[in-house]
Amino acid sequence: MDCRCRTVADQPGFCDADLSADGFLGGRITLFQPKSGYRAGVDPVLLAAAVNARPGQSVLELGCGAGQAFLCLAARVQDLKITGVELQAAYAELARRNAAENATAAHVATANLSDLPADLRQQRFDHVIANPPYYRAGAHSQANDAGRRTALGEGTPLELWFDVAARRLAPKGYLHMIQRVDRLPDMMAAAQGRLGSLEILPLAPRIGRAAELVILRARKGGRADFRLHAPLLMHDGATHQTDGDDYSAAIRTVLREGAALPWPEGRSV
Repeated sequence: MDCRCRTVADQPGFCDADLSADGFLGGRITLFQPKSGYRAGVDPVLLAAAVNARPGQSVLELGCGAGQAFLCLAARVQDLKITGVELQAAYAELARRNAAENATAAHVATANLSDLPADLRQQRFDHVIANPPYYRAGAHSQANDAGRRTALGEGTPLELWFDVAARRLAPKGYLHMIQRVDRLPDMMAAAQGRLGSLEILPLAPRIGRAAELVILRARKGGRADFRLHAPLLMHDGATHQTDGDDYSAAIRTVLREGAALPWPEGRSV
């Protein structure tokens, strides 16, 4: 069997035999990703669903991995100008392949956030989205897969993610970021002096359970008061009582139908 390993920038790529083709948004998207190592879950889907983009706008994803978030966003909002940045060359190549497989126009640069290509440093975007590593440096240092270690364990300070996002946003542009709730103080501190009109949407597993994730929305030049929204429940009921998933209706339409996340009413200015 021909493995057809792909190599990029002298780094080993992924063999086709080591990839799975996984459907998202009820089959609207097919994502090729490694069978082992770092695999995308529902978090990038929720991030994409939160973005208040309009047709024709430009979007930059920082740390795009295999492209799941920007592909989900493109499936919901037509005619977006999409750019991705990914540190790991093999994943960047996979993101390009996934974009082509899903007939989505996207430019993906292989780069470190601290050293973006010159052409990217000259551009401004209507939206920046990011799903940075959830854990502080060293938390996943023992993971067997290098891609998983990089994707989950912080190598670039969270403050730099905000700095790059603020610099790349056009005036009144939006940043959307999903993170663990324990990183919220770091996010708030990093946004200080860079972005305004901060809104936090907590994501709680079930009724009566503490939120585990948050989605931050911030605006360049925004002046609206800080808003902490009521938690959005991921699952129905207080406990899991049925076979299969028991996502709430709102989350189910996001994950299965590609709908927008029901962001609370009110608009940042």
